[in-house]
Parts: sequence; C-alpha cells; structure tokens
Amino acid sequence: MSDAVEPLPVPVFDAHTHLDAMAQRAGVEADEAFVAQAMADARAAGVLAAITVGDTVASSRWCVAAAQAHPDVYAAVAVHPTEIAGLDDAGYADLESLARDPRVVAVGETGLDYYWDRTTPAAQQEHFRRHIDLAKRVGKPLMIHDRDAHRDVLGILRAEGAPEQVVFHAFSGGEAMARECVDAGYVLSFPGVITFKNAPALREAAAVVPAEHLLVETDAPFLTPHPLRGRPNAPRLLPLTVRGLAAATGLEVDELCAAVTTNGRRVFGVPG
Repeated sequence: MSDAVEPLPVPVFDAHTHLDAMAQRAGVEADEAFVAQAMADARAAGVLAAITVGDTVASSRWCVAAAQAHPDVYAAVAVHPTEIAGLDDAGYADLESLARDPRVVAVGETGLDYYWDRTTPAAQQEHFRRHIDLAKRVGKPLMIHDRDAHRDVLGILRAEGAPEQVVFHAFSGGEAMARECVDAGYVLSFPGVITFKNAPALREAAAVVPAEHLLVETDAPFLTPHPLRGRPNAPRLLPLTVRGLAAATGLEVDELCAAVTTNGRRVFGVPG
C-alpha cells in the first residue's frame, strides 16, 4: 500500500508531534537534516509548521534546539507522567529555563497516565500540579496528556486553577467530557484515532466540539491514521487525520484547516 497522501487544499499545522522519536523509530540520528526533511515532506502535504513535544528534560532540550534551528518548528517542554522518576528541583529549573525560550509555545506534555504502571498516581498528580504552576508562571499554554485518567485530570485543573490556555493532546474522552472541556474553555486536539473504525465514541465527541475549540495532530511517530495504521506516523500524514476530523465534525476540509490555523495562532502563536 502506498503511503502517499493527497495534500490539503488549505495549509494547516501539526499541533503535537515528536520529531526526535520519529528519528529513533526510524533508526537514524535526530539531526538537523532529519528535521529538515521531515518538514519538507510535511510542507508538500500542506502542513506548514509543527510543534515538537518533549517528554523528558533531555527531549525537551532537543525540541528547543530543533525549534531554534528550523523556523517551521516550535517546541513544547515538559516531563511525561510516565517519565517523572528522578525529576527534582534542578530538573524543574532546567524546564523553566527552557520554557521561557521564545520558540517554546507550551508546557507539555504533562498530565496523568493510568494505563502504564510505571509511576504511581500520587506521584503523577504531584508533578502535574508542578507543571500547571510552571505554565502559569511562564505564561504559556498547558498541553495535557490524559490516558485513562479523565476525572482526576479535570479535578486537578479545577483545584489548581487552569492556565489561560489548556490543550488536551490526543483527546480521548467521550461526548460528555468534550462538552465539559469546551465549557471550561479548553481546546481539544484530535489525533489519527479519529479515523479508526473502532473509535465511534471519539467521533461522537468531536461532533459536539465547536470549530474554535479544535486542533489536529499526528503525535508522530504514534497513532498513525487509517489506512496506514501500524506504520510510523509523520507530519506529512496529517491530511488523513484532518479529513477524518472534518467528516466527524461535519466541517468542510478547508473550513477545518482555516479554523485550526486560527486556533493555533490564538493559542500558541503558530504558524508564524
């Protein structure tokens, strides 16, 4: 099966990707040439910019360097909830320094992940609170990872007081949660799962989200959309997810692209 995709009629951006993990998955060095090629391939598909997201302090540092070297790449910095072991005050000082870089557009991905039994819920919740505080102190959006932890994520946001901008990366809740997030002013970013045959509940959730609350992402190299599910994902494959989300929301593809671009400028200041 060919992995070529039809380019989008209106440019859009990838709200969440992992360019370093893409290189690791491919077994090549995550260097400037790799990033440049990945983004050239993306542009050919109508994807003009991407936010590459850190999941450890080292990964966050790499993401900032990539964003500094490539004008079509932006960065988000944080430590993933399954990677928090050993994260201390010095690590948070490093994260804060990185988060204040002008090429960093969000603190994330942070949140709760109860699917993997790698770190305890209590520890995850403590570090989630620290990331929320960091986002508010540096004045940048909070990019949330939420897996099997919907109630606790929403409860902590309410208890701590959410930053001005909150983005649910790879939104995985149902219709009721989508409505609750929209009512709170949060933005929901949908991944390739929206195209999966076994994800009708996610499409039902997307259908109730107003256009001004929508973003779209690859989460590459993960969550590759149908019909390429099982292969490594990449920003150049975002058109498949865009078309799947357009079908779920009832929007025309060009309408959705325009809305996502407007939302990206409002929330992150991208694309430039």
